Amino acid sequence: MRVAWWVLAAIVFGLTLAIRIRLLGVPLERDEGEYAYAGQLMLQGIPPYKLAYNMKFPGTYAAYALIMSIFGQTITGIHLGLLLVNAATVALVFLLGRKLMNSTAGIAAAASYAVLSVSPSVLGFAGHATHFVMLPVIGGTLLLFNNSDRQTFGRLFASGLLFGVGLLMKQPAVFFILFGAIYLVSKDVHRGFKLKGVLLRSLIFSTGVILPFGITCLVLSHAGVFKQFWFWTIDYASQYGSLVPLTQAPQIFFHSVMEVIGPGWTLWLLAAIGGVAGWWDQQRRASTVFLLGFLLFSALALCPGFYFRYHYFIFVLPAVSLLVGVAISELSGLLAGRMTAVRFVPVLLLGAALSLPVLWDKKFFFEASPVEACPEAPFWESVRIAEYVRDHTSPNDTIAVLGSEPQIYFYSQRHSTTGYIYTYGLMEPQKYAQQMQQEMIREIEHGRPKYLISVVMKDSWLQRPQSDRLIFTWANEYTAQNYSVAGFVNMVTPDRTEYYFGSIPQSVPHLGNYILIYERKS
Repeated sequence: MRVAWWVLAAIVFGLTLAIRIRLLGVPLERDEGEYAYAGQLMLQGIPPYKLAYNMKFPGTYAAYALIMSIFGQTITGIHLGLLLVNAATVALVFLLGRKLMNSTAGIAAAASYAVLSVSPSVLGFAGHATHFVMLPVIGGTLLLFNNSDRQTFGRLFASGLLFGVGLLMKQPAVFFILFGAIYLVSKDVHRGFKLKGVLLRSLIFSTGVILPFGITCLVLSHAGVFKQFWFWTIDYASQYGSLVPLTQAPQIFFHSVMEVIGPGWTLWLLAAIGGVAGWWDQQRRASTVFLLGFLLFSALALCPGFYFRYHYFIFVLPAVSLLVGVAISELSGLLAGRMTAVRFVPVLLLGAALSLPVLWDKKFFFEASPVEACPEAPFWESVRIAEYVRDHTSPNDTIAVLGSEPQIYFYSQRHSTTGYIYTYGLMEPQKYAQQMQQEMIREIEHGRPKYLISVVMKDSWLQRPQSDRLIFTWANEYTAQNYSVAGFVNMVTPDRTEYYFGSIPQSVPHLGNYILIYERKS
């Protein structure tokens, strides 16, 4: 049986690895473009929040910078780094499952995570911050969980340190820190530790948690960007997190969760069975309670802002996968004394459950080219636009994008004149929106970019009826006075894009979403 489990593991891991290798060339989407551009700036010695504003903590920027320093500043290099991050997370899920239960549970959990985390239902092929959160969080959880009555201070500190690194990747990781702290205190109290011992161990864990954030604040302060860091990650982030009314949250959540579960419903069902079966098994109850608590706080990490975007659900995949491991382990235990053919049932059941989501998305996994696998426009178009801009500028020239397409800055290897690499905040009904528009206008007028790229598509702005239109009125006047059209990209349909560089037609038969590339007049 041990051989059978390891054969299944080898097949699943080999298959998911092959899928990720095949999709290494999928163009970056917006979040990846933001991380790549900020990481590129860091490699040039430019700190976060100086030339690129965003509300996320800078950990993922540093992770991208590290990846690109090893594998190069390319799409393939970034996705190769993601592949390694995912593989490391899969390995840690196995180790945690084995520590909580046994090797069978560890293999089942790791295989489940490998399949669920590559699914397009969670945008698993893209290097979102959620992947980078879960790697240190699972590592910290592995160090924190201990069945013995002894746990060294160094282990507690290292666990806290890893949770703190997870927080630097994205703010919702604070819920995993809360989980770790609550588990540590409750476990110490249950073991009969005195108050002094409980407080000391909690202090050591908390010191590890705080240290990465404290060092980051000191570094950003020394770099002269702490004010911008605080505004974007705290002040503006609090505004962004309050835009969606609580009354809309259930509808958004259920729509997202149904899309995320999709063809992987068999694995989610096994996870539910694992939660119930583990609870009823007295020997597994403590481990199951631990996992149910981990699932609860993973779910809470989804909730800030009530946006429930698909890639946010990567937060819950480790807990779900580990509960799958509980279900398979329990079934294997029930059938342990039966004939060999019957004992193979858990292996076959898990294999079938893992096969369903892979077969459902087989066209995406095995047939689609990197361009066809690209989620939406203008991600592939951004590559062509950036090539044109790079070929017609010098490294010292700056550009500006009117829209939320930071990947263009990364591909072109040109600095932005403005820190507003996203324009969503300018359209939102929040108190800083008009201030942001005015600041973006000032930065562009002061910087006088050689090329100004205007993205005319809804997804790049998310304009609302109540949005201030100052930026659009200004842009029309400013481009007319100072720029001439040098390029036009017409995205007629999802699979048809027309490119015009140099010679711009007066009209086109069919106008879809489009992008205008303006060159500054002499």
